[in-house]
Amino acid sequence: MPPSSVAVTAQLRQMVHYHLDHHSYENAHFFSERLAAHDPRAGESVYLLALCHFRLGDYRSAYEFSKATGCRGTHLNCAYIFAQACLVLERYKDGIAALDKSRGLWSHKSNFGKHTATSRSSTPDSANVLCLLGKLYRAYDDKKKAILNFEEALKANPFMWDAFAALCDMGVNVRTQNIFKLNDALIDRLNFDHPPGILVEQKDNGVINPMEPLGKKSSIRSAIFDAMDPFDSQRSGASDEMLLGSNFLTSGSGENDFMTKIHPARFRMAAAPEFIHDPVESPTVSNVDSNFPRVGLAPEPPQAPIRRTRNTQPPDPGSLDVAPKAGYRLKRSQKTQDEHSSDPNPAVLKVTTAAVSGIERKRTVSGHPVQPRQPSEEPGAPQRRSVRINMLRGANAKSNSAAVTVGAASTRELKKARPQVSRIMRPNSSGAGVSRNVSSNRKPLEENGMDVDQAEAPRIKEVLPQPPVNKPVESDVVKTEEALRGLIELLRKIGSGYLALSQYRSMDALAAYMSLPREHQDTPWVVSQLGRAYYEQASYSEAEKYYRRLRILAPTRLEDMEVYSTILWFLKRETDLSFLAHELVDSSWHSPQAWCALGNAWSLARDHEQALRCFKRATQLNPKFAYAFTLQGHEHVSNEEYEKALTAYRLAISADRRHYNAYYGIGRVYEKLGSYDKAYTHFHSASIINPTNAVLICCIGNVLEKQRQIVQALQYFSKATELAPHAAQTRYKKARALLALNQLDAAQKELEILKTLAPDEATVHFLLGKLYKTLNDKGSAVRHFTIALNLDPKASQQIKEAIESLEDDDSFDDSMMA
Repeated sequence: MPPSSVAVTAQLRQMVHYHLDHHSYENAHFFSERLAAHDPRAGESVYLLALCHFRLGDYRSAYEFSKATGCRGTHLNCAYIFAQACLVLERYKDGIAALDKSRGLWSHKSNFGKHTATSRSSTPDSANVLCLLGKLYRAYDDKKKAILNFEEALKANPFMWDAFAALCDMGVNVRTQNIFKLNDALIDRLNFDHPPGILVEQKDNGVINPMEPLGKKSSIRSAIFDAMDPFDSQRSGASDEMLLGSNFLTSGSGENDFMTKIHPARFRMAAAPEFIHDPVESPTVSNVDSNFPRVGLAPEPPQAPIRRTRNTQPPDPGSLDVAPKAGYRLKRSQKTQDEHSSDPNPAVLKVTTAAVSGIERKRTVSGHPVQPRQPSEEPGAPQRRSVRINMLRGANAKSNSAAVTVGAASTRELKKARPQVSRIMRPNSSGAGVSRNVSSNRKPLEENGMDVDQAEAPRIKEVLPQPPVNKPVESDVVKTEEALRGLIELLRKIGSGYLALSQYRSMDALAAYMSLPREHQDTPWVVSQLGRAYYEQASYSEAEKYYRRLRILAPTRLEDMEVYSTILWFLKRETDLSFLAHELVDSSWHSPQAWCALGNAWSLARDHEQALRCFKRATQLNPKFAYAFTLQGHEHVSNEEYEKALTAYRLAISADRRHYNAYYGIGRVYEKLGSYDKAYTHFHSASIINPTNAVLICCIGNVLEKQRQIVQALQYFSKATELAPHAAQTRYKKARALLALNQLDAAQKELEILKTLAPDEATVHFLLGKLYKTLNDKGSAVRHFTIALNLDPKASQQIKEAIESLEDDDSFDDSMMA
């Protein structure tokens, strides 16, 4: 008999997922091809094949295999993997179209809270699809739609960090306190009665306990339909018996009469399987508390709400047929077959799961005696069971449903006379089936035959059933919600730092990152962010400390190593830079960061040609690496190749619109070429992106000063001084502008501060000499001119001329500092 096609498909899918979960992508790819060959029309087969190619880095094959199904938008997984391949292959429009066509499959869908160590949801939800759409629109240069999709993704799930980072990198002014918060939808998903994958068991004290993962809804039925199950043919009989439990407990006369009445009802119910498997709640009987649904109602024993059995599998809500444990069924089956091998009617086996009692009951499955015995003739011997049942019925004609009342003379018989409840249907029985259970607030009947006497009956009657308490589950939900709130608060702090750094507010970024717990401050990502913040402040020594620490924490990390190499270039650490460059190249030959570090090492050694080769290699490895294009431009400027420099800077801008360094480079080129208007435009564009960079502000002031707009230039110099109060170059230019505008007192204050900051700078003393010359303080002027001459002998000619012209030269000439 050939294997079932559906079964083969299911097994192949299982194999693919098995290897994917264990990162055996080659094996997964092999079985995904077998699956596509076996079931080529199924969208899931196409998706798994494309997914395996994508995991292996074969993006073109992933694109081709998922194109037909993904473009139609009929299979969400295919459309999603197709769009991801489009993002890598820069076919953004195709990916956007595929996701838009599949919008009906992912709109308002959420998988939050469904991922655990044992369960997954492979289908993407709205937050992930919206984030991918935002990335596609951003790459497609549609900023407005990209922002809209990123915002919607964060509304659906505030834990979409890449969406938040993309908004910050695009320069969007977002509010972290409005983004990183638990919205109502997420909280509602936490307030479920039973957490996903948790089985709830009701203990004797009414407390709900999380036990183990829930099985599928059909787990019990699959156990019943097991081919090795000896009770395979008795499923309907067991269900019939459970539904007719009240008849079983209220049988009027002997067992033969009971079987006579139950057979027609059993056959009628066997003919109506839709009743047995109705997926609604179990039917209840009138005058019974609705909070405790029962299978049947009988006057004996006292009524009590059902008690959930301690199964390891949950009862099927769509059916009352619950099978006992497999081991128990096998044992009982063998036992009954040995005792009743001569039974001519196999139909009576349908009630074995409830009618078979212990050895002491001496009853067959059908209720007939195994080997009828005559009552003992000895005095004091117990009466036959049928006689005891009749006595109980006579004594209980007017009893209520809560207690059994018998005469004093029958007290002794009551301890032995009890309803015919099989061991399977007792609360402590090893079977899983329940026909009538005791309350969760009373002790279960022991299997050793201990019965309830008349004195115990009133006590049992007075005990009221207590509703189940959900404290442990509620406590777990509260703990989960508190944990999520703690994570949201952590993300809010990290997000505040990342947003501030993306807006180049370095001090705010440092404050946000320093407020993190110590264990998070010591992570490589945060250490790198701290170093980057100091770098943007031009505090290269502090930045170098953090990057050196980063190399210890994560010696294989490549991200931001180009920044570290630039810091070492500014600090003139030639040996450290060379060691870093060779270490990166040896460990990762194909990383653009390594080639940038090597290029900076050659640049510091003043070998610009070798540096250019390294930077070009970096851009070949990553055409979107804007920083490498900018470094190329700087080397071209050093070689006075201004046209090539402009080309490199423009390529950097095309790779990253917010790369202010490229705008700064273009401004420098135009300033050298004398195009001050164009230089001002590009410097201003760079300052809009990075408004806290004192160097950019100072460059704008330089251009205005060269255009003889001294007043406007002084405003920029003053702003730059506020941003960088310890920057000597900025304060020097401010003092020179004040001196040109004849604001001598303000210029003198600035120069005194500057003399403290840079006491060994000849230009500072030369400018002080000019100031005192204007103030007619010839002694102070000569003293500072002499200090400048000693500090810079190369400028001796200019300084001597200034000293000689103290009496007749009133002009302002500081060409030495130009």
